[in-house]
Amino acid sequence: MAVQPDDVLDARGLPCPLPLLKAKQALSRLSEGQLLEVLATDAGSWRDFETFAEQSVHQLVARETRDDTFHYWLRKGGEPTP
Repeated sequence: MAVQPDDVLDARGLPCPLPLLKAKQALSRLSEGQLLEVLATDAGSWRDFETFAEQSVHQLVARETRDDTFHYWLRKGGEPTP
């Protein structure tokens, strides 16, 4: 993907659910609209990030697999309204 992320999280080697938990922490440090790239090797992360994006205000912009590494691009959404 030719998009320049605002932050990159290297979660390779971390077992489920750590890549997603670390991504949530990283997103909390970003401003609305900024892009986070996550690198993970846990196969379960493919489903985890899809489900997370469906159930949150954040957008899964893209995802792809390169060799044994999964790449995810998450755009931070705004805070949910009560």
